[in-house]
Amino acid sequence: MKVIILLALQGMKTFAFSGIPSSCVSVASGIHSSVALSLFATTTTTSNTIDKDELSRRDATFKMIATTVAVAGSLSPSKVNAETEGGGGGRLIEFTVNNLDGVEGATGSFVVQTRPEWAPIGAERFEALASNSFFENCRVFRVLPGFVAQFGINGDPEVQGRWRSRSLSDDPVRVTNKRGTIVFATAGPNTRTTQIFVNLSDRNSFLDKQGFSPLGEVVSGMDVVDRFYSGYGEGAPSGKGPNQRLIQAKGNAYLESSYPKLSYFSKVSFK
Repeated sequence: MKVIILLALQGMKTFAFSGIPSSCVSVASGIHSSVALSLFATTTTTSNTIDKDELSRRDATFKMIATTVAVAGSLSPSKVNAETEGGGGGRLIEFTVNNLDGVEGATGSFVVQTRPEWAPIGAERFEALASNSFFENCRVFRVLPGFVAQFGINGDPEVQGRWRSRSLSDDPVRVTNKRGTIVFATAGPNTRTTQIFVNLSDRNSFLDKQGFSPLGEVVSGMDVVDRFYSGYGEGAPSGKGPNQRLIQAKGNAYLESSYPKLSYFSKVSFK
């Protein structure tokens, strides 16, 4: 069944979104039935009218509200499943995870393979972040079971600040968003920087049309990814989870004191 996606632009406050509206997306066929989800990303400050005290990266919201409308069809022929677009390129990167299930001392690991043939610009940035130890001690600050797990704000605000303005040009979406694929969060065209999410569901193909381009995939340890702590729920202001603005400003000092159960990466290394 082909999911019908209805986009409705919502007006957002200029100081918070710098003129970039969020998208309200209605998805069908029981996806996250009766649950409203928001995919938070960030965008680079471009307006000189923004107060200098404001963070240079702001939340942008993609709200997904389930409906019951579906029609017969298939994925666009321009998108292919990850299994059929192999190639074996890229590099293997192992993530060692602490605080699995929110339990101190519970550890495990998963391996990501980057796929430059899918998204060369995104894959190169992901590898650069890993090679610079950017992801080490990063918290998985947003986990919505059956949807996504999100990370990629460095625990040191000074380090994060050095990357915040280094936005990437977009990669075309060559493969569909399915369970296990790795994707940059985005606030609109050409706004990718460091935030990453792992797709936790095979029903996330509606993200394809919004420009979310998978750059790699989890090739082992998806059972570990499923154990990222999710008890804090959606992030602020929509939920009671971590506030991205405060993570940007205060780093791990904020997360460790207020959200101690978050899973995090103790080591990230190339295999």
